[in-house]
Amino acid sequence: MADTMKALAFLGTGKVGLVERPIPTAGPGDAVVRTTKALICTSDVHTVAGLLPVPEGRLLGHESVGVVHEIGEGVTSVQVGDRVAVNAVTPDGTCDNCQAGYTSQCGGPLGGYRFTVQKDGNMAEYFHVNDADYNLAPIPEGLADEVAVYACDMLSTGLIGSENANIPIGGSVAIFAQGAVGLSATLGAKLRGAGLVITVEGLANRQAVSRQFGADVVIDPASGNVAEQIMEMTNGGADSTVEALGNQATFEGALYATRPGGTLSNVGYHGESGPTVVMPLDAWGLGMAGKKIVTDLCPGGRLRMERLMRLLSNGKIDPTPMTTHQMGIDEVEEAFDMMTHKRDGIIKPLITF
Repeated sequence: MADTMKALAFLGTGKVGLVERPIPTAGPGDAVVRTTKALICTSDVHTVAGLLPVPEGRLLGHESVGVVHEIGEGVTSVQVGDRVAVNAVTPDGTCDNCQAGYTSQCGGPLGGYRFTVQKDGNMAEYFHVNDADYNLAPIPEGLADEVAVYACDMLSTGLIGSENANIPIGGSVAIFAQGAVGLSATLGAKLRGAGLVITVEGLANRQAVSRQFGADVVIDPASGNVAEQIMEMTNGGADSTVEALGNQATFEGALYATRPGGTLSNVGYHGESGPTVVMPLDAWGLGMAGKKIVTDLCPGGRLRMERLMRLLSNGKIDPTPMTTHQMGIDEVEEAFDMMTHKRDGIIKPLITF
């Protein structure tokens, strides 16, 4: 048996490459998974562009599923040969933030986000999982790997965007941007019982998927002042808004479009538009409009993954229309370039190992 594997690595700002690495081993409480399917995330594109400091040679990726290859001493929840999924966020489950229910903030701000940022990522033929009993979730029989892989990040992040938005049953929600996270938030808005789902997106293929996922109205940002259009449709502002891009313009639009007493839920990855996000005082009512702003990263842990896969197994949602391309691990550099430059209508490329 080979003792090395192929993996996608960060090779300097703006550079990635397929490399050979030793297959990781499992320490006490940990596991190693043989990858079967993976997705490329725009967050990795941001990291490679320099928004998060990582050392050259660090492996990329945080959306992978596969088969348990090795378990460390003390692991009891899975066995070698089990099909499993693991969240992009892998908390330890013991710190105060985890105990309080904020698993994505394990040990400190964004501390649960370990793949690539704190350790090698899992866009690799094999990958290491810390705290396996807390983080590994068996994939239900009958649920295909190419579907289960969406639970790793996109669904967890997009759905928490809708969960945190406090959408009233029958209420209105406006979701800014329909990339994979925004589309997942649109699925979440439908699950939460929104009576009016408004999405904001300029690309035609994403507009089409947005409607397929439950959008009642899709606004092209080129059509004029988006916030004013939303306020007119909702008689003063949406009950809830979701910022799913991480951009000054979309954040401002979401804040303006939120009615007094409403909630703006931010799951966008900010940083590309500068080191600060400006909050217009009139949109905020000089600080007194009663608007709530909630921020989050995808919650991790086995229970979260089990709940998401239950939705998938029971046909409550189907995220696979977001899979616009399918490629092998030997083509992963091309897939990453396509994500970087948003070529060929790409939303999510599925990588097969």
